[in-house]
Amino acid sequence: MSAPNATVHIRPLDPLGHAELIHRWVTHPKAAFWMMQDARLEDVERAYMAIAANPHHDAFVGSVDGEPAFLMERYDPAEAELVGLYEAEPGDVGMHFLVAPTDTPVHGFTRLVITAVMRELFADPATARVVVEPDVRNTAVHALNAAVGFVPEREIQKPEKKALLSFCTRAQFEAATAAVEASA
Repeated sequence: MSAPNATVHIRPLDPLGHAELIHRWVTHPKAAFWMMQDARLEDVERAYMAIAANPHHDAFVGSVDGEPAFLMERYDPAEAELVGLYEAEPGDVGMHFLVAPTDTPVHGFTRLVITAVMRELFADPATARVVVEPDVRNTAVHALNAAVGFVPEREIQKPEKKALLSFCTRAQFEAATAAVEASA
């Protein structure tokens, strides 16, 4: 995996073609908050085929310098994941991301990934703010989210977890990334 000046590409996930790769990622101990630790390959195929069939949820594979490196999901929180848990606004886009496990971590790599994911989401002019709902215990991702501009609103109870509902507007993201670039 590369340093933060790497080239990132994001493409649609092929539920069958990428299943073995994604299965290794989502069942790795470092992906505990993805809640698929015991998933079989068929379970991963089924889960991502369901996402592919859902008009309100999309999955993508991201590569860094040509190597598959992360999973990204985009969803409409008014139609999936957060229905009834908060008042969705026009332009809200939900997001999940998972960085591939590695034995040789690179400083700044996860920050590179979340920044690329956010840029991809805000590349759509209709996106006004990004919504996330990580597990309240996932302090590492809370810090990462804050670093790119997310502001926690409140804890919510989802069927599978207690989550920290957080939002990031385009302006908050731009300010956070400008601050990092200015200090570099």
